Amino acid sequence: MVPAVDLGLKGTAAIVGGASAGMGLAIARTLAAEGCAVTMFARTPETLEAAAAQVPGAVAVAGDVRDDGAQERAIARTLEEHGRLDILVNNAGGPPPGTFAQAPEDAWAEAFELSLHSAIRFTRRALPHLKSSGRGRVVNITSWSVREPIPHLILSNTMRPGIIGWAKTVSHEFGPDGITVNTIAPGKIATGRMHQIWNAQPDPEQARRTDMEAVPAKRLGEPEEIAAAVAFLCSDQAAYISGVVLPVDGGLLRGIW
Repeated sequence: MVPAVDLGLKGTAAIVGGASAGMGLAIARTLAAEGCAVTMFARTPETLEAAAAQVPGAVAVAGDVRDDGAQERAIARTLEEHGRLDILVNNAGGPPPGTFAQAPEDAWAEAFELSLHSAIRFTRRALPHLKSSGRGRVVNITSWSVREPIPHLILSNTMRPGIIGWAKTVSHEFGPDGITVNTIAPGKIATGRMHQIWNAQPDPEQARRTDMEAVPAKRLGEPEEIAAAVAFLCSDQAAYISGVVLPVDGGLLRGIW
């Protein structure tokens, strides 16, 4: 008999960003189901507390991912509750949709802080604990815009690819400490973000139909499908996978690489 796959997540501890809804909540649920102790991190306390009630054993820490103090609280609470930190899932909401002409000057700095700099700072703070773990995992949730620019998403198209260059670089630097750094590039996923993007178009319904036609699977992905990929990248079995970008997109991307 072939034994069941054990992801080796029992006894580990993770911080999951953007965990009050959508992909972040699905990731928190999936990791917890695999025996990982999860700290759920998101901005709105009431929404976060309600989400954390759905995840057995979860700890909720409310705060803005761009706030240094909030990041420090999330790490401190994880260490206080579990005595370790093995996994950091960098996940935050995307910057506002729009074209170059529609993006005001101050939106560029805000998008940088939200979509790129926050992940770098969070990882820097978590790094000593990921090293102590001996099996540290950093997983970044970005967008398929890292491989193929998306119309009407100028800020995302600009900032998110920076995560890839940073992640590939630090995957080399962190490798000797047993830490892997990988990135998920979700396609069109059934979250509120998709409706935000459609509603920013001149004809939202036409935008929805066009998107569905472009996806070979002819459907939106489910947040749980992103979460399953994250859980594998955090597993013992994925210890030799680092520096990769994994599209989870129903075949949407057309490029070979």
